[in-house]
Amino acid sequence: MKILFILPAIGRKDGEEYIGTWKMESLMIATLKALTPTDVETCFFDDRIESIDYSIDVDMVAISVETYTASRAYRIAEKFRQRNIPVVMGGYHVTAVPDEAVEYADCVIIGNAESVWQQVIEDFGGGKLQKQYDGERGGIPLMPDRSVYGAKKYLPLSLIETGRGCPNHCEFCAITCFYHANYIPRPIPDIVEEIKRAKNKFVFFIDDNLSADRDHLISLCRAITPLKIKWTSQVSLAVAKDDELLQAMKKSGCQVLLIGFESLDKKNLDQMNKSWNYKLGERDELVRKMHKAGIGIYATFVFGFDADANETFEDTIKFAMKHKFFFAAFNHLLPFPGTPLYERLEESNRLLYEKWWLKDGYKYGDIPYRPLKMTPDELKDKCAAVRRQFFSPLNILKRGLASIRRNPNFMISLIFFSQNKALGKEVDRKLNLPVGIGLDEGGAK
Repeated sequence: MKILFILPAIGRKDGEEYIGTWKMESLMIATLKALTPTDVETCFFDDRIESIDYSIDVDMVAISVETYTASRAYRIAEKFRQRNIPVVMGGYHVTAVPDEAVEYADCVIIGNAESVWQQVIEDFGGGKLQKQYDGERGGIPLMPDRSVYGAKKYLPLSLIETGRGCPNHCEFCAITCFYHANYIPRPIPDIVEEIKRAKNKFVFFIDDNLSADRDHLISLCRAITPLKIKWTSQVSLAVAKDDELLQAMKKSGCQVLLIGFESLDKKNLDQMNKSWNYKLGERDELVRKMHKAGIGIYATFVFGFDADANETFEDTIKFAMKHKFFFAAFNHLLPFPGTPLYERLEESNRLLYEKWWLKDGYKYGDIPYRPLKMTPDELKDKCAAVRRQFFSPLNILKRGLASIRRNPNFMISLIFFSQNKALGKEVDRKLNLPVGIGLDEGGAK
């Protein structure tokens, strides 16, 4: 038996390379490889960096699907099914809308694949493949098999899971819905072993909230300190209130942390069910504490909530430049299927189309709903304008000098300037990128 794994791209502009900062290794594919019996042959096409050979001789195709890649995944699946090759689909999007996904696949996996993947293979081998398999909504992450990557070139960053889920209930978050607001920590010896095996010693702990379990995090920091790695992850701003934890993180190699500020407006935070984000204390004080510890901040903001108006964008960019963040993302609100946000906008008749991810001509950055205080195009344009301002050459220089003062490390400074330059160039390259278009449909490598 031979199984082909595929990771779809989001989309491409004609004649342009795929977005560079999106080329991270595919941890979900490496996990599937680790779960596959050794007597089953496997191969892998990463649609982001290579062409898919639709004539390849395989028995089954497995595609990992996210909402942004659903359109592309369904197009890929159709070509293999036309050859009567069964297609299995899984991932967050499939779990959110299994009735949609099953129209494009022979089999769908709901939840995490760890508990059912071997059963899928066994059933397929016996000619009894089912239409749907229900995996666990959790489970402890397993040791991935990165040999499936072959010679593929990804960003020099090792992606590692230390746990799954998040205990918060943010209205817009698909991860909270997937894991039912639970957090499942991974045994620390397993994490340490994976770090030792990893090719790159700059690590991205991909947990959606690394600080969800304080005791687990501080134990992890102590365990990885001797490994002399450098790492980044996503946490709550609350970590800056915990001096012991902050010091342990820095000592263990923490360089930059992604903080979801989302909004500076209390009404917006209440609406997104993130009111705890402003009860932590003074934002400025907590940001200064993190910077004083020598840890950079990747600040993320979301525009398009009901209280947002013109001054929202001005206030946010002033806040971002006041603190001279290492990176920042200025995203528009996006209703992912299965989230309370999607349901609220649907019930209030504010969705412009039911399934934006499948709409013909949908482009990255398009607003698929009606904001209250501006038009969809105004929201799209204002988000882009703030990004351009933050990543302007002068502002990159100002932020870079501040970063050097906080953390005078040559490698971190090199990462700062190279990645900020790349992100600046990608502002307009991402905008209006046709979702669902692949190399076989006019895109370029």
